[in-house]
Amino acid sequence: MWRLVPPKLGRLSRSRKLGALGSLLVLMVMHSPSLLASWQRNELADRRFLQLNKCPACFGTSWCRRFLNGQVVFEAWGRLRLLDFLNVKNVYFAQPSQRLLDRLVRRYAETKDSGSFLLRNLKDSERMQLLLTLAFNPEPLVLQSFPSDEGWPFAKYLGACGRMVAVNYVGEELWSYFNAPWEKRVDLAWQLMEIAEQLTNNDFEFALYLLDVSFDNFAVGPRDGKVIIVDAENVLVADKRLIRQNKPENWDVWYESKFDDCDKEACLSFSKEILCARATVDHNYYAVCQNLLSRHATWRGTSGGLLHDPPSEIAKDGRLEALLDECANPKKRYGRFQAAKELREYLAQLSNNVR
Repeated sequence: MWRLVPPKLGRLSRSRKLGALGSLLVLMVMHSPSLLASWQRNELADRRFLQLNKCPACFGTSWCRRFLNGQVVFEAWGRLRLLDFLNVKNVYFAQPSQRLLDRLVRRYAETKDSGSFLLRNLKDSERMQLLLTLAFNPEPLVLQSFPSDEGWPFAKYLGACGRMVAVNYVGEELWSYFNAPWEKRVDLAWQLMEIAEQLTNNDFEFALYLLDVSFDNFAVGPRDGKVIIVDAENVLVADKRLIRQNKPENWDVWYESKFDDCDKEACLSFSKEILCARATVDHNYYAVCQNLLSRHATWRGTSGGLLHDPPSEIAKDGRLEALLDECANPKKRYGRFQAAKELREYLAQLSNNVR
């Protein structure tokens, strides 16, 4: 039997209200009697609960057979998230190129003609469904266009029914490893820096910038220990090949993100306009170092980051702290680029040494 929360599947996305466009609605359901009743009755098999009547203004129908046959049930509250289909747009496609649009269409899972390169080959309802998802809540399209099966560090998209989306359950949130043994934390930190590098520089020349980085947006596989992004709600996708072709002003000037020493958790400073117009950007390194790894990282009342309290010999050496500081808040021009490279290498060395 399929489940939408641990241990089988992960997150749910759906609409509860169709309110004014532009407002964000995230429903917290931990103490909702109506959701408890829904859990007991398994309303995931109810067409009205799934809002199938709203299609094609919905995420899709590829998983409706599993939903309607009762194969998908609520098992626990763990990773349940409800989003408004029309009111959530935190994923941005910077000047969508034809190459990026082709990728979206070719990997669109909510069509029987999956693999088609042409939008016009889709049925009218499928085309409208895709365009509405792209316009109002593109997060499922990120998961489909940059799939885990091809090595991208995102949770696997499974399917949709109406305004519900099923994404595979990865494991416990990164936060649960905050006080894990040093060896484990070193390995996780190395993986996080590798993710930052992959999303910034890859053979496909698409940059995916993470605009919301916190310990709750990543999870760790219980068997392979692999770090995966489980919340792709805040992502900016830029076609670096298009940037090089169009050559906007200062396109070839390396962009250094500004350190944000704010008094809130998981702060990030960025300009979407600049991220969309520069070919070389250090944003992902900055986001991971500042919000997850360095002494500047704060979350749920803690500080010190994932690499807090290193062994005495590493603390005495001082190299790790220096690299983390330069990666989060560089003192040299373009210092973060070099610090991120050296940090990845150093963490790989430490990870190999502790295995």
